[in-house]
Amino acid sequence: MNRTIAIWPFMAAMAIIVVASNILVQYPFRHFGLGEILTWGAFTYPIAFLVNDLCNRRFGPRAARHVVLAGFVIAVILSIWLASPRIALASGSAFLFAQLLDVAVFHRLRGSAWWRAPLISTLIGSALDTVLFFSIAFAAHFAFLDTALGREDGSLAFPVSLFGTGIEAPLWLSLALGDFVVKLLIGLVMLAPYGALLTFLRPAHNLDQA
Repeated sequence: MNRTIAIWPFMAAMAIIVVASNILVQYPFRHFGLGEILTWGAFTYPIAFLVNDLCNRRFGPRAARHVVLAGFVIAVILSIWLASPRIALASGSAFLFAQLLDVAVFHRLRGSAWWRAPLISTLIGSALDTVLFFSIAFAAHFAFLDTALGREDGSLAFPVSLFGTGIEAPLWLSLALGDFVVKLLIGLVMLAPYGALLTFLRPAHNLDQA
């Protein structure tokens, strides 16, 4: 099977996940009093790392980078239409750098225990993604992007109590920390489907190591 055709399902899955997350990250998770520390996007975005790691395992880092780049282009275009320009820019930047970092870390660790590469690459990628996305999308320091991109999204810089401790922090920082914790938990959960699919997605004979 042609390699480009073979990775199309990964490209499609990546684009769907990122676009859905771009939309859902704008809606706080208001259950259990978590509206100031969590958004719905935290539950969907970590699946992108699973898709990336499965493609990397099956076809190697070059194919995984192609999936990342294709997902980046498709997701940004659709996000501009479905979300907002600033959200699209933040998501695109965070997605591109975090996923490429995930590819590099996963490939470096792929010869170790089966769980180590997907877990460590997901944790590191999630940390970078959270920092880049929330700071660009919602921090007051990047408010100039609203004018530059022709749409007023508004920052989430007003203060809230950080995790109920009484320590004041910008709402976007509280949301970022909450989302990151959930990403870590879901990253752990994603080890189950990753492990279950190892038998079906064994490395190709002509695995591209580049």
